[in-house]
Amino acid sequence: MSTTAVMESPSTAAPTPSPEELAARLADAPFVRVVVAPTGGALAASGVIARALRERTVPFQVRVRRASAYAVDDDALTLRIGSAGPADLTLGDAARTPAVAFEVARALETAADPSLALAGIAAGEADPAASTLADRAGLERAPGVGLPVTDLADGLGHTTLLHGPVSGGADAAGATLAEWNLPAELDADARRKFASLVAVETTTAPGATPRAAESIARALNPLHLGEDAPFATVEGYGDVLSAVAREDPGTGVALALGHDARTGALEAWRTHANHVHTTLREAETARYGGVFVVRAASAEASADGTDDVERRRAAGRLRTVARLARDFRSPEPTVLVVSEGVAAAATHDDAVDVTSALTTGLGPDETGTADGTAREADARFDGPPESFETAAREALS
Repeated sequence: MSTTAVMESPSTAAPTPSPEELAARLADAPFVRVVVAPTGGALAASGVIARALRERTVPFQVRVRRASAYAVDDDALTLRIGSAGPADLTLGDAARTPAVAFEVARALETAADPSLALAGIAAGEADPAASTLADRAGLERAPGVGLPVTDLADGLGHTTLLHGPVSGGADAAGATLAEWNLPAELDADARRKFASLVAVETTTAPGATPRAAESIARALNPLHLGEDAPFATVEGYGDVLSAVAREDPGTGVALALGHDARTGALEAWRTHANHVHTTLREAETARYGGVFVVRAASAEASADGTDDVERRRAAGRLRTVARLARDFRSPEPTVLVVSEGVAAAATHDDAVDVTSALTTGLGPDETGTADGTAREADARFDGPPESFETAAREALS
């Protein structure tokens, strides 16, 4: 029986092999330890591979970890998904990881589920309909909004694919839906009307930016899944995976592995959405050259610093806040969100690396850590939020 030690190391990641090479290594491993970044795309990819390992009766363990933490074992093969770091094998390209995981599962000669991989692609902000996996699954775009549930008030009020007046709970969304006079059973025309109204409501809301019109497209005309699927649409599935990876990673792993975790995952998704939308709606903001700063109230977005799990969860929430602010509220290409002990950043400027900037914000004497990609990251720190904000903002500008 293998044992695990979680350690810190700045070592570089292992090279990414081809799907066939990776499958061969996994098939011969006595035990596979899968270390997953806290993102929906990485979580989906881990589920695709883990299900294949289970079918091949290869022992494995899946753990969600930030980039600086990794599992070490004498006899286990460590596969890192979604981030750089020490490992025997790495799948680090966020845009391609779910599709590559599907090819690995196919190379292992197992019955891979394309819908899970497609949900991971959607979670990574790519277009799942453009993937060949959509054809393999027999899925096409159809009118509507990419919600995980069929209850429109629940789905619209809690989705984190958009931010608008209807966001933050079923009550506000339900009141708006009542004004729209949609039929109880939505046909194609009603779904088209619903999508159009959601787009208008989101892009014309007070504070909405021109980028909102582009960002809302991710939620519209989704790939609808069948009645046997855990969620109503591929995009909604991806939304739940993204939320649960940060809010309740244990439930996220169970969901990705195909266990009966839908109820718990939806509860985590609702909790995550309520915190995120409330934080963004109530935060103080400021605009600087190239950077939009969101100063989040610690009661909503942070923790007291004594519980590592709560700090991780708080940082993950701010990471979603940063993405939504970037896509729907920021007049600048880069967003920095700061609270007590936690921060996050997101950008659509290819010249900016937000993980590097947040690391710079920590300063030489800071004991915190930053984790993420060039486009989206979070950080935990111990110093004054004002000092962190100033240093990170300068690095982002």
